[in-house]
Amino acid sequence: MRWWPASFATSASRPKCRPEHPAAAEAGAFSPVYHFLKYRLMASPETPTGPDFATAGIALADLADGTMVRGHAHDEPVLLVRRGEELWAVGALCSHFGAPLETGLLVGDTVRCPWHHACFSLRTGAALRAPALDPLPRWPVERRDGRAYVTGKQERDPLAPESPPASAKEASQPQQVVIIGAGGAGSAAAEMLRREGYQGRLTLLDEEADVPYDRTVLSKSFAPDDAQHIALRPLGFYAAHGIDLIRGQVAALDVSGRCVRLANGSAHAYDALLLATGAEPVRLDIAGHDLPHVHVLRSLADHRAIVAGAAQARRAVVLGASFIGLEVAAALRGLGLEVHVVAPDEVPLARVLGAELGAMVQRLHEEKGIVFHLQQMATSIEAEAVVLKNGQRLPADLVVAGIGVRPRLALAEAAGLALDRGVLVDAYLQTSRPGIYAAGDIARWPDAHTGASIRVEHWVVAQRQGQTAARNMLGRQEKFDAVPFFWSKHYDLSVRYTGHAEKWDELTVDDPLAERTGSVAFRQSGQTLAVASVQRDVDNLKAEVALEADDEAALRKLLH
Repeated sequence: MRWWPASFATSASRPKCRPEHPAAAEAGAFSPVYHFLKYRLMASPETPTGPDFATAGIALADLADGTMVRGHAHDEPVLLVRRGEELWAVGALCSHFGAPLETGLLVGDTVRCPWHHACFSLRTGAALRAPALDPLPRWPVERRDGRAYVTGKQERDPLAPESPPASAKEASQPQQVVIIGAGGAGSAAAEMLRREGYQGRLTLLDEEADVPYDRTVLSKSFAPDDAQHIALRPLGFYAAHGIDLIRGQVAALDVSGRCVRLANGSAHAYDALLLATGAEPVRLDIAGHDLPHVHVLRSLADHRAIVAGAAQARRAVVLGASFIGLEVAAALRGLGLEVHVVAPDEVPLARVLGAELGAMVQRLHEEKGIVFHLQQMATSIEAEAVVLKNGQRLPADLVVAGIGVRPRLALAEAAGLALDRGVLVDAYLQTSRPGIYAAGDIARWPDAHTGASIRVEHWVVAQRQGQTAARNMLGRQEKFDAVPFFWSKHYDLSVRYTGHAEKWDELTVDDPLAERTGSVAFRQSGQTLAVASVQRDVDNLKAEVALEADDEAALRKLLH
């Protein structure tokens, strides 16, 4: 039995929306940008640029090996690529946030997105790496009279199997898969199981009332109508692909009985299980933490509460200068609120980005009107003010606490899984109990590049782990060796960070950060662990490739 209808095509699965130029995503716009981006560019096409590949074609002599040329066919943006004697044509815009792929990086027969490091096959258009979930459309390329032409656009259901479905009778094929958590890891795993041809029963459990959504956009805008536009998929998508999305709180995990029990009394048997319970925000423990104008931000419900509060507020205080805290501050400032940020740090983000890059981000926020109170902390919250340790009172009718998150481990602990500041998994993301996998914010895995045991709270990492876990549930035996990546947006400036450096003894800055451009390399004992970049998107992609290959020479050449 096939779960998905053949008619469930990529374009049909996405609602239409008003046209916006994709470059707006990196130009500091808020609500309209995300309306546009999250529905995957299915609005009216932008003005065609470059050669018309369908009617005029392009001279083969103008296509050197390794060339990526942006053009169009039938008013749609097309990327034409030459690698040796092979020619490929795919959609020119990343299916995630619409980045122009010609400004990305060609790696073998793949292209990597310059903004958020998605990766696509040039042969098939398949989205090989999150955060992109949808494939690119592709066009066959014909050679005639020394020119190349593209013909016959080809699209496919994003979850259509990329190879013939495997038999459910195979020993490696579980009859029933249950996923606990419909966040980045869980939803990506469910989709990958179908993409890999899995035809068994697939159940996705989550206690939140909303369909799986893109958590990365929650902190970037609080415009009143944002919440309805951040679903990862339109209504009906999961049912159409045989993914049973069930709302309810998980009460217990019966490992010996291979069953998940919900608080409502229902039970869901499994042959393979993925734990993707994510993280929860750290709560304030000071007087006034439970006042109605005090919020945290983790869920879509939290986002809605902040939107409602911001509509009535004039002055906001953000507690914590984390990435989320500063993105929230920028979004509130964009609504015209007076915003103060309180944090114990000497320099915001210095623990992750280093002092120079952290100071650069701080200066940008200050230029936008954000007032920082550093090396300070709140001691209490009142109805109209936040009281600091130094006795200062900051008037506030909206307070958002962004003081960190902690992994949700209670279910794994009660089930007897091995823990160490997270759920311990092997290189294949399997826990201490066979048949149970973990991915996302809760998973602590052996990093293939440093040998360290790490746990990373990044959206892209969670999605990629969910995809790898899904394949391993089907017996693929694929090690998770992706280099971690995240991005953070502050007004019109984005920071790209690839790798993972919990500590370092050498920090190399390439280009003057005072001009808000350049890269920073984080090294420990002579090994480059991570690279953060501002307005150096291709360099950050090159760093990702070098980190994947453990090519220290290439990293040293890239960042002197």
